[in-house]
Amino acid sequence: MGRRRKHTSRPAAASAPVTPAGAAMASHAGASDDLAMYDWNPVAASADADLLPDLESLIGRSRDLARNNGLMASGMQTMRDNIVGAVLKLSASPDYRLLGWDREQAREWGNITEAKFRSWAERPDECDAARTLNLLGIAVRGLSDAMLNGDGLGLPLWVPRAGARWNTRIMLVESDRLSTPIGMESRENIRGGIEFDQFGAPTHYHVLKRHPGDALMGLAGVIAGSRVMEWDRIPAFTPWGRRRVIHLHDKERTGQSRGKPIVAAVMREFKMAGDYASNELKASVANSLVAAFLESDLGESAGVLFGEDPRGAWAESVKQTKRMRKLEGAAVIPLPAGARLSSFTPSRPNAAFEAFMLASLRHIAAGLNIPYELLVKDFSQTNYSSARAALLEAWRYFNGRRRWLVDYWLRPIYELWLEEAVNAGEIDAPGFYDNRYAYSRCRFIFGGRGWVDPVKEAQASVLRMAAGLSTLEQECAEQGLDYEDVLDQRAVEQRLRAERGLSTEQPDATRRSGLARRDADQANDDTDDEDESGARSTRAYQDTLAMLGQEDPAA
Repeated sequence: MGRRRKHTSRPAAASAPVTPAGAAMASHAGASDDLAMYDWNPVAASADADLLPDLESLIGRSRDLARNNGLMASGMQTMRDNIVGAVLKLSASPDYRLLGWDREQAREWGNITEAKFRSWAERPDECDAARTLNLLGIAVRGLSDAMLNGDGLGLPLWVPRAGARWNTRIMLVESDRLSTPIGMESRENIRGGIEFDQFGAPTHYHVLKRHPGDALMGLAGVIAGSRVMEWDRIPAFTPWGRRRVIHLHDKERTGQSRGKPIVAAVMREFKMAGDYASNELKASVANSLVAAFLESDLGESAGVLFGEDPRGAWAESVKQTKRMRKLEGAAVIPLPAGARLSSFTPSRPNAAFEAFMLASLRHIAAGLNIPYELLVKDFSQTNYSSARAALLEAWRYFNGRRRWLVDYWLRPIYELWLEEAVNAGEIDAPGFYDNRYAYSRCRFIFGGRGWVDPVKEAQASVLRMAAGLSTLEQECAEQGLDYEDVLDQRAVEQRLRAERGLSTEQPDATRRSGLARRDADQANDDTDDEDESGARSTRAYQDTLAMLGQEDPAA
């Protein structure tokens, strides 16, 4: 139930002049007190006042959905696959203008930095304090924690190890451990375990030494050690500006200290839809167990007519019924006197079940910011144009989440490693602390977007580059590739083909567009003869060449 709005009287000096009775009505329909709105009076509280009291329940329910609801688990995996994917590569791009470099110097510096960064990022024993995840795994884990719990938390540590080249490690911490210590709840500058200064910037993080759930499970040594309710007060930065805490969370409102699960807005619908589907399945299974009814118009006392005791006749009828439940196949069923076998017509599955679930799942998908087809992995009722439109809308969201993940999770991690590399003399960066932004400017390449129609989309890529609307770097990045790696590999393949006497001529990618258009025209009109189809293919080919500013060599 919504909380009732508190009505407080204002001071007389601040009171508004008395207005006519008609003017006292709400100017906005959404603020009216009619029958549709009279019991809807939420309090306009601060971001933390609205969220923090409910955060524990939201997190617990979000995790329960992810454990026990297949659709929720699938949705989370879809997010991970499309936001991060199976590829994570650094593309260092220092701001050469701020550094006074030329482009070639910046490119060479970036290539060296990327190579050394890979020696740290691709090895779990180098980048992960727990030695279990590489940087790709840390990125996926941080994203998952932020979606499921509302917060992803990483603690950068300095941990020298025998045989290790680097000392910077990232220790992942579940957000349950970020909490306000007992006795500090009333302090105004602590919210959700985070201390803030007068400007709202975090200064310290209070992190439990153990997960509070360990005590509930009675894990060995946890209760005895009395470490469950002990906190570490960790500064947000060192005196020289190195991060001590990386906190990934999505702020929906100004002043919001913590994040909330991505499913929070549609959690009720998710739970109810799951329960409805489960109950409908149970009812269908129960209905399928009943094959027929044995009916009789004779009363129980009718057994006396056959010289039987009424109770004995009833017991025998029950025995026959039990035996009939075990009959299978084309059995001959002996019926008691006066009995008939009536088939059972089940009322399950409910005829409205599919339509109801479709409406519910569309609402849930909208709340998760992904298309319905992507949530349920069902494109059977979607044509190519609709699928492209849905995936394009999803891709806008995924790109936004990628930028968010880079800015607040991956780039801070890269800066931590780069600082160590510079101080260790591995990377030449004069004036690093005065130009930290210029040196640490970068992009990350994630998993590829993939293709719906490879022919059409590859041709569109060629057209974009030919028209100057895109670059090879951008097109390769969309497919999870590094353009320099692609160019280097193509050069190697060209050389090998030449050494073996094979043709090095590149296929004309534009011709494929004409064939694709011909196929599309044929699909739309199956009555065309061969000559008309060939003419249409030629026109499509020539149109494509004209768009590229080329001439038809056969003309």
